Amino acid sequence: MLAIALSLAAASSFALSSMLISSVSTRMGLFQLARWQMSIAFALTATASIAIGGWRGLTLTQFGLLSASSASGIMLASTTFFATIYVTGPRVTAMFFALASPFALLLGYLFLGETINATQGLGIAMIVAGILFAVAMPEKTADAPPRRVPLLGVALGLITAIGQAGGSLFARPAMASGVDPFTAMAIRSGLGVAFYILLMAFPFARAARLPGPRAMRDVSLSALFGMFLGMSLMMAALSYGEVGIVTTLSSMTPILILPMIWATSRRAPGLWAWLGAILAVAGTAVISLAA
Repeated sequence: MLAIALSLAAASSFALSSMLISSVSTRMGLFQLARWQMSIAFALTATASIAIGGWRGLTLTQFGLLSASSASGIMLASTTFFATIYVTGPRVTAMFFALASPFALLLGYLFLGETINATQGLGIAMIVAGILFAVAMPEKTADAPPRRVPLLGVALGLITAIGQAGGSLFARPAMASGVDPFTAMAIRSGLGVAFYILLMAFPFARAARLPGPRAMRDVSLSALFGMFLGMSLMMAALSYGEVGIVTTLSSMTPILILPMIWATSRRAPGLWAWLGAILAVAGTAVISLAA
């Protein structure tokens, strides 16, 4: 049950972070956004790790696993995650993020020997179906036709899902061995910062000017909710739960983002969105009862 609660809390944090990233996407370049967000996340998680002494007892094996997790889940998946938001917006991006769950299930089975029972499998299928209903079905509004997702957005979204699943796969053994969640995220985000700084050697990754105060506020908040809280909660969930279930539950972001979009756009979600939300919540209940 603790893994379920932590995973759902992570999903809520990811949803809020996605909204903040979307709001700043027109004011900052992709790599500038990634560099600033990761730097702020590293400062927050490293400070928390030092404050509680979480780095004590860290082994070379654990560091290696978390480094691999950073390469897949941060350097690759975070870059394509931001790019997908730029191309498709936060709602569709959340759908692709949710597709990390079937990839995580497959990888967990192949490499960690993790299995799920029939009831848990039913719950996961309900959640994935609910997410797809909520955000994949085009809904026509009074002032705009249904919008199709560009092929570039599809490609970036799939890379994000696979990269996120790989990041969870590598992190699972390290977290199960007792690594502190803040320390894990400090390692992952710290290596991510180094990666994005090295990318500045190439002109395409450089920014023409520093971000303004409003943009920095939104980036700082997205780092606080997405990387510091969301990812740390997900790392904590991986300490107690299997990769497939944790990834599925933390992928509830598309459902949780619906009321946020409603609040900011003043436009209520359509029928498919509500049906998807109901199905996903029911799937979560099924997994909870099977835990």
